[in-house]
Amino acid sequence: MSHEPDTVDEAELHAYIDGRLDPARHPAVLAYLRAHPDEAQRCADYQAINQGLHDLFDAILDEPLPARLTFHSRSQREWRPWLRVAAIGGWLTLGGVLGWTIHGYTGNRALADATLVQQAMIAHAVYVPEVRHPVEVAASQEQHLTTWLTKRMGTDIHIPNLGDDGYELLGGRLLPAESGPAAQFMYQDAHGRRLTLFLRRNAQHSGDTAFRFAQAGDIRGFYWVDRDLGYALIGDVDKETLARVAHTVYRDLNGPGP
Repeated sequence: MSHEPDTVDEAELHAYIDGRLDPARHPAVLAYLRAHPDEAQRCADYQAINQGLHDLFDAILDEPLPARLTFHSRSQREWRPWLRVAAIGGWLTLGGVLGWTIHGYTGNRALADATLVQQAMIAHAVYVPEVRHPVEVAASQEQHLTTWLTKRMGTDIHIPNLGDDGYELLGGRLLPAESGPAAQFMYQDAHGRRLTLFLRRNAQHSGDTAFRFAQAGDIRGFYWVDRDLGYALIGDVDKETLARVAHTVYRDLNGPGP
């Protein structure tokens, strides 16, 4: 007697695509995909894109730089962030939109959210390695920073306090985005680990404030939209830590999280 395959959630589909699925769940996921050929094709397409991106970028990120790039003043460490930017841009441009469909939403909003997290991750990769100039305006001028960004972005800007999570504000900067000015705030913990909070005006908001997760290499991000602003918290930290801090950001801005 046949029976309906076990229900498979989105997290398990992503784990299957990425090769991280619990072996005990493989039979259930394979049965689900056999019963849902559209989902099976979508997963297969996403796996092919993942492999193609690995083929394109793994060698760039893992191998030493050519001598012509390290012979003069820039060290390999100084060039590494730009290679990460290339990998992030490639992963999110080529593979991102297909991935968002597995999360269950498509169309213009998916494209808008994809550009939000792409811009946030690229800005993170560019500015986090900076030693002398990680921010444009330091935390010692927080009130000036808030007033300046509020004026430039045309909406009230509030800088979250992440002290209870062990992160102190370093400062922030104004950035360009496709929809106009954007802002980035940078935080650092006692071990020198940094997080960035990226925000920009958002024209595609539909009222959904759900957190969404994206990852490119070792850079992870939680992003969401609230009223007229899109937010993305980015870091080279584990997913659980990033999720906890993202909820702190939301509570600081709005009260209890979604």
